[in-house]
Amino acid sequence: MVRSALPTRDRIVSAASKLFYSEGIRAVSVDAVAEKAGVTKRTLYYHFASKDDLIAAYLDMRDQPNLALFKRWFSETEGDVADKVRGVFYALAKSARHPRWKGCGFLRTSAELANMPGHPAMKIGAAHKKRVEDWLNSVLEVAGFEGQARMLARQTILLLDGSFAVVLLHRDPSYMETAGEAAHALIRCSASQ
Repeated sequence: MVRSALPTRDRIVSAASKLFYSEGIRAVSVDAVAEKAGVTKRTLYYHFASKDDLIAAYLDMRDQPNLALFKRWFSETEGDVADKVRGVFYALAKSARHPRWKGCGFLRTSAELANMPGHPAMKIGAAHKKRVEDWLNSVLEVAGFEGQARMLARQTILLLDGSFAVVLLHRDPSYMETAGEAAHALIRCSASQ
């Protein structure tokens, strides 16, 4: 059985990730995660003190792979930094066209936990978004936008996260492409100043 090749903790996080992303964190019970992972509830609680810890592990597991994906899309796009940033939006729009796409797991989780700002998952989500912003800041600085890089990175993050929300509402990935065009224009306009 393929599942048994994974360590138990990883199997639990993988099962939780699939369920939390597809159904939402509040809709998924610990029993459902244990069943999908092929473990007992007792085994799940051996590895995670609470469902909150499991939710945090789910987001933590998404952090570096998501950032690596953004970096890959950026590097694979030809052109200057404005073109490359737009390329990230276009790649996200392509992902959003997949029937199983459910938006940004970090933003969806933060919406479900909005009344719990101290929740460990909220801290992980905020740290992830800050890492994406810091990465954008660094690529903009390298491209010569010193002094403007941080503001441009923040504006791009606002366009990015706003597009996640609007695409999820309308189920129309072209909004993400439009946000990419806005980011492109913003960076190009800043370059000419």
